[in-house]
Amino acid sequence: MLYIGIDPGKHGALAVLNTDGTVRLLQPFDEYGYSAALATLNDAVVCALEKVGAMPGQGVTSMFSFGDNFGFIRGLLAAYEIPYQLVPPVKWKKAFSVTADKGSSIAAAHRLFPSESLLRTERSRKPDDNIAEALLLAEYARRNFSPLDGGANCPF
Repeated sequence: MLYIGIDPGKHGALAVLNTDGTVRLLQPFDEYGYSAALATLNDAVVCALEKVGAMPGQGVTSMFSFGDNFGFIRGLLAAYEIPYQLVPPVKWKKAFSVTADKGSSIAAAHRLFPSESLLRTERSRKPDDNIAEALLLAEYARRNFSPLDGGANCPF
């Protein structure tokens, strides 16, 4: 079983965990990269996709772009027949004691995945909160969407 976590958005990320919690893939947002990555997953897969909405103070253009990316991701999941559940940020963040501060997501990801680099690129100097949050969403799926527990929370 593979567990996917996706932090949607212009600078989002995708993470894939194996059943034992080891990281199989970390992918910063890239339409073609996401499609290629999802196409290679041939095991049983389940996904936790962050349920996002409009945020006060954001412009119309940026919100349209954000919604476009979110719809693209949902379309990819449907095309590859990957079952997913929309998980509100308040729900998954509570599970890891993460606050609205992006630094707390990075700290939690470092604590759970100490050997993983959270750098967006090789040239990056600071950890990326989008990659950290994708990892935490994948771990949330691994802990909560197991079909072995009777499937009450499993989206398939």
